[in-house]
Amino acid sequence: MPTPATPDAAARRSATELPRQLGLFSAIAVLVGSTIGSGIFRSPAGIADKLPGPAPMLIVWSVGGLFALCGALTLAELAGALPQTGGMYAYIREGWGRLPAFLFGWTELLLVRAAALGAISITFAEYALRGLGFDPSLEPHATYARFLAAGTIGFMATVNVVGLRYGSLVQNLTTIAKYGGLLIIIALAFALGLPKTGGHFTPAVPPGSFSVSAFGLALVSVLWAFDGWADLSKVGGEVKDPRRNLPRGIVLGTLAVIAIYLLANLAYLSVLPIEEIRTARLVAADVAERLVGPVGVTLVSLTVLVSTFGSINGSMLTGPRIFFALADDRLFFPQVAKVHPKYQTPYVAIGLAAALGIGFVLLRSFEQLADIFVTASLVFYILGVSAIFPLRRRADWNPSVRVPLYPVVPVLFIGATLFLIVNALLDPGARWGTVAVLGVIALGIPVYHATVGRRSAA
Repeated sequence: MPTPATPDAAARRSATELPRQLGLFSAIAVLVGSTIGSGIFRSPAGIADKLPGPAPMLIVWSVGGLFALCGALTLAELAGALPQTGGMYAYIREGWGRLPAFLFGWTELLLVRAAALGAISITFAEYALRGLGFDPSLEPHATYARFLAAGTIGFMATVNVVGLRYGSLVQNLTTIAKYGGLLIIIALAFALGLPKTGGHFTPAVPPGSFSVSAFGLALVSVLWAFDGWADLSKVGGEVKDPRRNLPRGIVLGTLAVIAIYLLANLAYLSVLPIEEIRTARLVAADVAERLVGPVGVTLVSLTVLVSTFGSINGSMLTGPRIFFALADDRLFFPQVAKVHPKYQTPYVAIGLAAALGIGFVLLRSFEQLADIFVTASLVFYILGVSAIFPLRRRADWNPSVRVPLYPVVPVLFIGATLFLIVNALLDPGARWGTVAVLGVIALGIPVYHATVGRRSAA
C-alpha cells in the first residue's frame, strides 16, 4: 500500500510554500494558453492525411476532446482535494507512493519538460524567421532558428523568475490574443468562405478514409494538440481559493479549448477540401489567404507567433513546479526547492528546466521532440488519473467536487490512453521510439533504489 505524505513532509512544504497569486481568470488562462500552441495550426494536415475524410477527421478531434475532458473532470476532483504545487506529481505520490512519484519527476526532468519546451520554441522560431522572409529549413537559417528558440526559452525563464505576476500577465495577454485570433479566422471562414463553397463535408467518409490503426495514430496527434489540460494543476499551490478555482479552471479551460478546436476544423473544411488540408502544413494560413489574401497570412503568422510564445511561457510557468515539489519531498537535490527571497519564485527549478530545454532544442528536431513528449506523458497520465481509485478509499478524502459518472469517466480515459500506447508499440514506425522512452522511464527504478529509496529505507 502506498505511503502517504508524512507530517514532516507537510511541514517541509509549508516552509517553502509559494504564495497564492492566481485568480480564476488567470488559472483558466494558464490552461488555455498552455494547451493552444502549435497543434491546431500544425497537426490538421497530418491528421487529415491519416484520415482523409471530413467525418473521420472531425470524429477524431471530437474523440480527443472527449478523452481530454474525461481526464480533466477526474483531475478536477484530485486538484480540489490536493491543491498542491506539482499537481500530477502530488496525486501520484498520494495515490501510488514515492517510487511512482519519483519516476514521474525523473521522466519530466529527462524527457517531457525539455522536449515540450524544445518543440514549442522551435516552432515559434521557425515562424518568426519565416515572417522575416527567411526559410528556416535551409542553412544557415535552420541553425539560426535553433539559437532563436534557445534564446526564447532563456528569456521566458527570466520573466518567470522575476515573478509569477509577470509570467501570469504574459499568459493572460497571449491567451486572449491567440484565442481571439483563432475566433477571427473562424468567423471569416463561416462568413466569407462557407457561402461560396457550401463547405467540403461530402462525401463524409470517402473509400479508404478510415482504419483503426490510422485512427489511433491520428488520435496521438490530436492529443498532442490537446495536451495542457493537466498543466494548471502543476501550479495548484499558487491558485487563490484553490478548492473552488482549481476545479473550475481545469474544466472551464478544457471546454474552451475543445470548443475552439472543433470550430477551427469546421472552419477549415468550410474553405478547403480535405485533399488540400492533407498537404497544408499551415492550414490556417491557407484558409486565411484564400479568404482575404496576403493580409490573412500575416494575421495567421502573428497568431501562431503569439500562440507558441504563450505556450513557451505556460510550459515554463508550470513545468518547473514539478521539480520544485520533487526536491521539496527530498526525492531530488534539495537546492531545487529554493524560493527566491525577493521574487518568491522557484528560481532554481525554473533555471534547471530552461537549461534542459535549451539543450534539447539544440540537439533534436521538432518531430523527435514531439514524439518523446507525447509517449512519455501518456504513461503518467494513466498513473495520475488512476490515483482517484485508491484515494477515494481514504477515510480523510474530502474533495470540493466529485467526478461525474464515476468510475466510467476515469476508466474511459485510462482505456483510451492504454490503447494509444499499445497502438504505438504495434506500429513499426513508432515502436522503437516508444520502447526507448519506456526504457528511460524504467531506468529510473534502479536509480531510485540506489539513491533516495535507500535513504528512505534507512
